[in-house]
Amino acid sequence: MSPTLRTVFHLCAFSWYAFVVQSMAAKDGEELPKGIFVYGGPWKYLTFLNLLLQMAFFGLAAVNDLQPGKTCGSSLNRWKDRLFAVFAFPVGMFVVVLFWSIFAYDRELVYPASIDAFFPPWMNHAMHTFVLPVLLGEVLVQPHIYPNIKHALTALGVVGLSYLSWIIWVYMSVGIWVYPLLGHFSSAGLMGFFFFNMSVVTLLYVLGDKLNSHVWGKDMSETTVKVK
Repeated sequence: MSPTLRTVFHLCAFSWYAFVVQSMAAKDGEELPKGIFVYGGPWKYLTFLNLLLQMAFFGLAAVNDLQPGKTCGSSLNRWKDRLFAVFAFPVGMFVVVLFWSIFAYDRELVYPASIDAFFPPWMNHAMHTFVLPVLLGEVLVQPHIYPNIKHALTALGVVGLSYLSWIIWVYMSVGIWVYPLLGHFSSAGLMGFFFFNMSVVTLLYVLGDKLNSHVWGKDMSETTVKVK
């Protein structure tokens, strides 16, 4: 893809996520339906945090595109690639896969029907569906340099533990789980569910790496690029 079209793609993706986040913010003050509670605001939901993550990545990508001169080896470009490889792709894909898997089994466990009156269908798909094609589009528009897998998985693990600690804190503070599904687990089951989720995120990280190499026909790991 030409640099101009790539920049347009990044700007459009950033604008889309900014619009979705703004649309959610505009609902502040509206009466919350059953299934949504005030404590922690939207910051307790992985879906919302992912929207901010995607918006931050595509904003950074657009700024990187607009930098004058060659930017392939710049610090900004390296940080942009790391953000995509380690967080934006695996976390974004995880949100889509986990949400619709649970939704198909029993939507009340993750997205109660009462929420439909608060979030229109288009917003539900903006949060939980369109993330996937936009991420796959990013894989196609440019190659990304992947960091050392140990460093990447360590970073993912730290972020995962931080989020788990946050939702446990929310539960201890108000006695309500962020997602109704979590209330069906014992303490051991909750930890097992967490490690299962981290395994899925790890597989999605590896998938992103493989897709990147397959599309661009070469090893794009950080170590290999530095050696070359």
